[in-house]
Amino acid sequence: MKDKILNVLKQQDKAYSMFELKDALGLNTTEEIQSMLKILLELESNLIIYHTNKDKYMAFEYSHLKKGKISVSEKGFGFVLMDDEEDIHVDKDHLNGATNGDMVIVEIINKNTGAKREGRVLRIASRNYGPIVGEYVFNNGKPTIKVSDKELNKKVVLTKESTKNVVEGHIVVASVIKELDKNSVLAEITNIVGHKNDVGVDVEAIVYKHMFSPKFPDDVLEELKDIPDVVRKEDKIGRRDLTNQVIFTIDGDDTKDIDDAISIKKLKNGNYELGVHIADVSYYVKPGTKLYDEAYERGTSVYLVDRVVPMLPHKLSNGICSLNPNVERLTQSCVMEIDSKGNVVSHEIFESIIKSRIQMTYKKVNKWLDEGIVEEGYEPFTKDLSLMKELADIIRKKRESNGAIDFDTDEAKILVDENGKPIDVVLRDRASGEKMIEDFMIAANETVATHVFYLELPFIYRVHGTPKEERINDFLDFISSLGYKVTGKINVNYPSSIENVLSQLRDKKEYKILSSLMLRAMQKAIYQTDNIGHFGLASKIYTHFTSPIRRFPDTTVHRLLRTYLYENDQSKKTVDYFKEYLPVLAEHASIKERDAIECEREVEDTKMAEYMMDHVGEEFTGMISGVTSFGMFVELPNMIEGLVHISDIPGDYYNYDEKTMSLIGQRTKKRYRIGQEVNVICKSASKEEAFIDFEIKKESSAVDEEKEIKKVG
Repeated sequence: MKDKILNVLKQQDKAYSMFELKDALGLNTTEEIQSMLKILLELESNLIIYHTNKDKYMAFEYSHLKKGKISVSEKGFGFVLMDDEEDIHVDKDHLNGATNGDMVIVEIINKNTGAKREGRVLRIASRNYGPIVGEYVFNNGKPTIKVSDKELNKKVVLTKESTKNVVEGHIVVASVIKELDKNSVLAEITNIVGHKNDVGVDVEAIVYKHMFSPKFPDDVLEELKDIPDVVRKEDKIGRRDLTNQVIFTIDGDDTKDIDDAISIKKLKNGNYELGVHIADVSYYVKPGTKLYDEAYERGTSVYLVDRVVPMLPHKLSNGICSLNPNVERLTQSCVMEIDSKGNVVSHEIFESIIKSRIQMTYKKVNKWLDEGIVEEGYEPFTKDLSLMKELADIIRKKRESNGAIDFDTDEAKILVDENGKPIDVVLRDRASGEKMIEDFMIAANETVATHVFYLELPFIYRVHGTPKEERINDFLDFISSLGYKVTGKINVNYPSSIENVLSQLRDKKEYKILSSLMLRAMQKAIYQTDNIGHFGLASKIYTHFTSPIRRFPDTTVHRLLRTYLYENDQSKKTVDYFKEYLPVLAEHASIKERDAIECEREVEDTKMAEYMMDHVGEEFTGMISGVTSFGMFVELPNMIEGLVHISDIPGDYYNYDEKTMSLIGQRTKKRYRIGQEVNVICKSASKEEAFIDFEIKKESSAVDEEKEIKKVG
């Protein structure tokens, strides 16, 4: 009956009362109606359908409502975090009592892609009582935890036993035991992070808040004693020895967990032989161990401004699994023969042993590839690097011809001193070396995924769904309001269509902002067992194989390759096990990836705000990156973003025009819109609130509304 109920609710955008639903299903007996009510309650609790205040039922998928976890900032507003589309901004007046981490049902207020989507919370589906992180203080002589009222607007009562060894000023982690009443909870302190003034405690507190831990449990560390520091003779059995081949790694200057190594040859037939050799983490991290369970639970490494919270203990991530130079390491290799058009004409996937010749850095590789300068120690490898660049250009051209989308987005890099204090914020380099490795990893990921896909065995894919036509049309309407007309037919089923739109906008001064708006209109990439392809990469079959030290799905792909290919176990028992296990793993990995992204983002916001605290009162030129009813967001060239509240725009009272995503002066008719350059002054910044406030410099000119309409028209 569950399927029948959903089929009725999904037929159209309509809410059904219990009686209307009964009639639509043709139910007559009391037993049938009771069964229907029981199923409706189950679907409602699982957030598959919505029960309205008017006692009607509707399917989320076809409604105007959205569901997701809300992240509430120190400033009071929040974002509903969506899995497959742009997050939804919720003003503090529309939270409806929701606090950080709650699962909420939200209604979209505005739909235009040109702004950050706004919504209001209709209902709290479930309360979040995850970790409480804050400062241990005394309030009226009683110990408690000082947390933001916006994060947890309840009084925290602590168990007496858990407050031993805790002193005022400690940053602590606590877990909720139970609700005492609607205004308070009982909690116990589970961990002392450190004193609030200690170096690094600010970042570590955020790590715990997002349910990651910089420490590994004792039982996991105990298992490390059985893991060797070097490759042993027995570890080499059945592996292909590649230690005599010229294989090396290319990574960032400070990389210590090296997943991937590469090799290249030009074959007699004119084709290229590209070897992508990946650390064989699954050989050491085996099911049934505490180490495996911990890696599964973490799901991913978290890369923060001044540290890494690893998925694996350092003995593995920086030691026996890391492809360090001049030592033997166990790998899984994907060796591809690629023709002059970028087609993989043949391939091999096998267990191997390698010995990297050198640990190269992107900076030094780019010196050769982009400037023709040979860094010391790189002389023996310049021929291989040039050949790799030649092949990478071919692979990229092939991807581009398939319609792969290049959003060409910038990424900020925050530089800190030895005390973790930010001293500069710059853009990350993405030159030839970075693009080359990206091209090679994508080729290997596609090849491995394709190989297993055609075996018709359970597998875990990295998928990116087709964007919703409504969202793309909203974007096209928005850029049309800016005066830009895109030529060519737009078909959202083809990534080449989206790339065509972006290519026509690349020479526009506000392209960086427009590109990010288009990215918001796309679905998010996730892990799942049903292959629907990767839209953004224009790839029909894709997985993650190349980063098993830092991503659990990659480790799982290695495990599947070992099971299916090297051990040749494709038995019904094995297949049935993975059919049941992999969907759960994929969903968990997608959730942990999102948690890590949120953690990384909060640390970056905190450090950017801390950096701007030293620049209050200074003037900057930025670009309007988003417009809302309460103000506008301005992004500086180094990706620092701040809010200009509507009250901080001088010279007039500004009204929000949703159609053009603009703020328009009531008297002067001057307009501020997305993509416009403005001069701002840093009004205030708060590390604790992770927030930056800008104000418009008085002589900064907006666009004259009447003149602009005449120009565009």
